[in-house]
Amino acid sequence: MMPISLWNRRIFSCLLRLGPQQTLPGDGGFTLLEVMIAISLLAISLTTLFGSQSQSVSLGLVSKFNTQAPLLAQLKLAEFAISADLPSSDSGDFGDDFPGFQWKMETHDAILEGSKILSELEDRLQVLTLTVSWGNDHYSYQLQSYLLKNPVP
Repeated sequence: MMPISLWNRRIFSCLLRLGPQQTLPGDGGFTLLEVMIAISLLAISLTTLFGSQSQSVSLGLVSKFNTQAPLLAQLKLAEFAISADLPSSDSGDFGDDFPGFQWKMETHDAILEGSKILSELEDRLQVLTLTVSWGNDHYSYQLQSYLLKNPVP
């Protein structure tokens, strides 16, 4: 076994003998080409990551609208079904509970063709078209229903 001090002298003497052309492995650093390749790979991966994040947020907004709009439309339709006097058209919003959601309602007389029984009901029914929109009419959901003109209390 070699004493520690002698071993340290051997390593130190080897390091001193290295000339200007000789360097230790791993002392060279990175070349400009390697740095440019690494930065381009990083840019490509971050662009992909940010694109998928943006798409995820967009799909979340669509999903939110597609779940809330039908429920809000059914709620408003139930309000119109129990009201005694139904206007020909009306619009509004859903208040502070659902910001950004608007509704628009239009009614017209039902036109039923095809059989004698249906044509007899034509005078008593009207078509209610309810549209729920969100985000400056960017998203829209439409619901159509038949209601009695004069419901019996």
